[in-house]
Amino acid sequence: MMIDTSLIDGDNRTRTGNLERDYDALGERLDRQGIAIDGIKRKVAAYGVAVPSWGVGTGGTRFARFPGKGEPRNIFDKLEDCSVIQQLTRATPNVSLHIPWDKADPSELKARADALGLGFDAMNSNTFQDQDGQANSYKFGSLSHTDSATRRQAVEHNLECIEIGQALGSKALTVWIGDGSNFPGQSNFTRQFERYLESAKAIYAQLPEDWRLFTEHKIYEPAFYSTVVQDWGSNYMIAQELGPQAYCLVDLGHHAPNVNIEMIVARLIQFGKLGGFHFNDSKYGDDDLDTGSIDPYRLFLVFNELVDAETRQAPDFAPAHMLDQSHNVTDPIESLMVSAMEVQRAYAQALLVDRAALEGFQQDNDALMATTTLKTAFRTDVEPILAMARLDSGGAVDPVAAYRASGYRQKVADIRPDVSGAGGGIV
Repeated sequence: MMIDTSLIDGDNRTRTGNLERDYDALGERLDRQGIAIDGIKRKVAAYGVAVPSWGVGTGGTRFARFPGKGEPRNIFDKLEDCSVIQQLTRATPNVSLHIPWDKADPSELKARADALGLGFDAMNSNTFQDQDGQANSYKFGSLSHTDSATRRQAVEHNLECIEIGQALGSKALTVWIGDGSNFPGQSNFTRQFERYLESAKAIYAQLPEDWRLFTEHKIYEPAFYSTVVQDWGSNYMIAQELGPQAYCLVDLGHHAPNVNIEMIVARLIQFGKLGGFHFNDSKYGDDDLDTGSIDPYRLFLVFNELVDAETRQAPDFAPAHMLDQSHNVTDPIESLMVSAMEVQRAYAQALLVDRAALEGFQQDNDALMATTTLKTAFRTDVEPILAMARLDSGGAVDPVAAYRASGYRQKVADIRPDVSGAGGGIV
């Protein structure tokens, strides 16, 4: 364990009395509604969201990056930071790697992760940046590039990610590309999409039988005029075109401001193409904010659709869940812990929705009572359920307080050298 368990136990002892009283009070209230609190707690305890390896480093903007203390130097440092998040929250058992950022000997990676009690989630390829020694540039695209050699290079990189993932026990590949155009007329939309599909099919053809391929859409950036995979409609067409192992990945920050994300989620569930999520929040654009920091109700509404699908046992429903956010002014470990708990909170609240009542109000077209049913669940303070689930699993009642008391950040800062803030900040 990266943090002394006696410290966590000691901090928990000071909080357990009040927690038990709060848990019992909430349990009595839920019992009057016909809800067994222990059943909700068990589901919350079993829920996990993956941590992105890159998330434990300080992010940046298009203008600058301001590194924090104790920045991870490599993937092994990243795994240590990820293990702290899991140790304290018991909500993040898996790590999602990004290649080539996290490239290392797979056997060493697996051994270190096993020692830290971590598993591996989806592999992430990178064809939106040029790497040292790369033969062909991705400045004007990768999987959709006009040059066949560049497209082939991008395909081969994705196949390498699959090979590494197989050695680590991963079961999915996430593909996001920055391909698009910055000026009208720069690209032929149709031929560009055809080239993308051709490349994606080459990757899909080499996908192991027990793997899934997640394609991710993004409305803009770095292509500011047009993006090849710009919305869920294009993403759905890709998944349909590729085959049954291809699914759509929904990043909450990759949508136009007024898009109804929860309805997109419902549509993808309905047609069996929801692959998973990248959880974050946004204010003006992209996905740079902590999950639930701006619109926790929207996060709850997304989980309302997920719990609805879970309850009615929707076919081919097994979405992957991962955090994906940039931490510019906070300690990344603290932000990821809080975000993981916010995702758990939304799940717990969605489990409290009176689904029979909601269905009745919907059938009767009683809009007011239908929306009130959702708000009743959302307004319920489920913190005692989350904290008790952590306590029962050996985590911290208050993860941020325990983390700060441990002095972990300063300890790793004494070991890891300071990182320069020079260069572009976008991650």
